[in-house]
Amino acid sequence: MPGLLIIAHAPLASALKLAAQHCFPDADPQLQAVDVPPNLPCDELEAQARQLLQTLVDADPRGEALVLADVFGATPCNTVQRLADGVRIKVVTGVNLPMLWRALNYAAEPLEQLILRAVAGGTQGVMQVGSSRPQNQAIQTTHDQDHRHHQQ
Repeated sequence: MPGLLIIAHAPLASALKLAAQHCFPDADPQLQAVDVPPNLPCDELEAQARQLLQTLVDADPRGEALVLADVFGATPCNTVQRLADGVRIKVVTGVNLPMLWRALNYAAEPLEQLILRAVAGGTQGVMQVGSSRPQNQAIQTTHDQDHRHHQQ
């Protein structure tokens, strides 16, 4: 199972890790988080991330890790991009809870497949909710001249 490192502006990484542990309590050894506070020197952040990544890579039989960063182009992502080799350590940005849960759910899959699953979970987890009533509730008769049900 590849190690997972969440790196994000404080306190997002720690909050995501706590939420992940709620559903995946056994994931703790393979899951690390780095909160990036304002004004942290980049070299200190890079050293901290490097150490955690090395721990995760060393613990994985395949020597792999997936890094989930919050925003492309921001300090957390820029830092781990310098550390990722694109082969054993890969970075995905836009981390959200559905992405993280999907990555943990499919953590036994090869790294490339895991990335596809994580990205799919992240994007599929973002949607506009069309109705406040439960979807299994009976459809009410309307005066819609087109007789469409307006449910997805």
